[in-house]
Amino acid sequence: MLRRQRVILDRDLAALYGVTTARLNEQVRRNAARFPEDFVFQLTPAEQQALMSQIATSKTTGRGGHRKAPWAFTEHGAIQAANVLNSPRAVEMGVHVVRAFVQLRELLTSNQELARRLDQLEARIEKKLVSHDEAIAAILSAIRQLMNPPAPKRRAIGFTADLSDPK
Repeated sequence: MLRRQRVILDRDLAALYGVTTARLNEQVRRNAARFPEDFVFQLTPAEQQALMSQIATSKTTGRGGHRKAPWAFTEHGAIQAANVLNSPRAVEMGVHVVRAFVQLRELLTSNQELARRLDQLEARIEKKLVSHDEAIAAILSAIRQLMNPPAPKRRAIGFTADLSDPK
């Protein structure tokens, strides 16, 4: 992990694709427009030193020369490298990546259909719950009325006279 990204170094990617590191780096230089900074970057001297101490690689100088800093490829850069290389393994990997993306798109489409159907089911259940809530509220109201019956009408005790009738 470098610069908070998962990367693969040029020598490892070259071995994976069945080409030399020099050939991989040559193709990256020739196709620089296809490799923006978020696809591939060259290690700084500090990163290179930290990497050498972690994996115990040889010194940066040897045989009178100076070793160049390796390139680090992100996932996108590794896929792009398969597109610019012409080795059988790189071509195979490119085809594999395309097939994986097709499967992901199909999976996404099926998930969208599932989400649409789930929304429809939720809407139907919502309608039923509303009508059930109304029915339950009506039942509870009827029970409350039964629990508190109105006071019975009583006839007044004694004589009553209708004073509006002039007899």
